[in-house]
Amino acid sequence: MMKTDPAMTCVLVLEDEPFIAMDLGFAFEDVSVRALIAATCAEARQYLADEQIDAALLDVNLGAGATCEPIAAELEERGLPFILHTGDLDRVGEFLRRIDAPVISKPACANDVAAQLLDLIDKPAA
Repeated sequence: MMKTDPAMTCVLVLEDEPFIAMDLGFAFEDVSVRALIAATCAEARQYLADEQIDAALLDVNLGAGATCEPIAAELEERGLPFILHTGDLDRVGEFLRRIDAPVISKPACANDVAAQLLDLIDKPAA
């Protein structure tokens, strides 16, 4: 049983692939969780400034050499849970070792990804 009230939960999804972002958005909507979708770090940073975020799902590679690292650092600083979502575990291995967060490799079922992020919200702080 989930401790978090889904209707009160808001997650940030940083994903530059439109179809994956849409699929994840629908998965969170299906469980009555508000998902804020950002395609760039600038958009994600704006959501972090303007909204009350409970957790985040971050695509590691955002195209044109950009990564989610600045957003991951901000989430760590705020003590907010997040999951890294990547389709390229080989190229980002060093990056993944620097960031202390669970990793879900792509492709993954959007409903399973949403459930894992919500489970992370419900885990007590260590």
